Amino acid sequence: MQQMRIGTLVGGEDAVRVLPQIIPHGFESFALTFWQSTQKVDLSELSKQVKDIIDEKDIIISSVGIFGNPLTGEGDNADTIASWERLIDHAHEFGTDLVTGFTGRMPGPIDGSMKRFAEVFGELSKRAEDRGVRIAFENCAMRGNWQEGDWNIAHNPTAWEMMFDAVPADNLGLQWEPCHQMLALIDPIPQLRKWMDKIFNVHGKDATIAWDIIHEYGIHGSKEYVWHRTPGFGDTNWSDIISILRQGGYNGTIDIEGFHDPVYRDDWEMTGQVHALNYLKHCRGGDFIPNP
Repeated sequence: MQQMRIGTLVGGEDAVRVLPQIIPHGFESFALTFWQSTQKVDLSELSKQVKDIIDEKDIIISSVGIFGNPLTGEGDNADTIASWERLIDHAHEFGTDLVTGFTGRMPGPIDGSMKRFAEVFGELSKRAEDRGVRIAFENCAMRGNWQEGDWNIAHNPTAWEMMFDAVPADNLGLQWEPCHQMLALIDPIPQLRKWMDKIFNVHGKDATIAWDIIHEYGIHGSKEYVWHRTPGFGDTNWSDIISILRQGGYNGTIDIEGFHDPVYRDDWEMTGQVHALNYLKHCRGGDFIPNP
């Protein structure tokens, strides 16, 4: 059983500037992310620069990701499918076999996106399979629900069943985190057990649910009832999550997504991130100690 690496997300276009500054804090992996397009990025050159930075350090690039709407391909998303293709083609240059992002979404209920999802990711999954690459979809609703939304259909387990039925490819899975499920008042623990085989990557993001507000005002009132949190400040038992992941044979990373936290953000974001890094290392049992 490999030690589970704890890392963080870094914007791909800013990685060369940011990585040298945060590596000394002890991150063990980095997920490089792009928003809607990679068109302006020389991915081969970026991969060389990133490799030079992490060379001879015990650090990996856990994934590369493109977050846009490849199903509509409209406006700022016009390059999103091509960006998926580029990242699939260049993933191994970064030393990873995992490309992540949103599924995209057609206007209207999730059901209406399935035909287009099958067309787009049927082809992308084949392209990825030919290159030894896996694809994982983040489970973020991006403020959408079953009836409407602009970004992603992969935020509900019923949608997952429909997606993986539509494209029954072994190299399609989930980039899962408890936060997005808790926002929908879903208990993440039984879901994690059920979907272990499809979880390719885990985001280190938590949530705090204010049950007192829910009980008094409900979820459609004027008061917020749930907040995204950095691990260590939310409601999730990460020791349980890591134990379930290990029992399920998970050999991926946990990469922290910290900039949403209402307290530890902006000037305080890295304070929260390093706290989460040390907290998650504690939850995994600390450093590996060889058994005599």
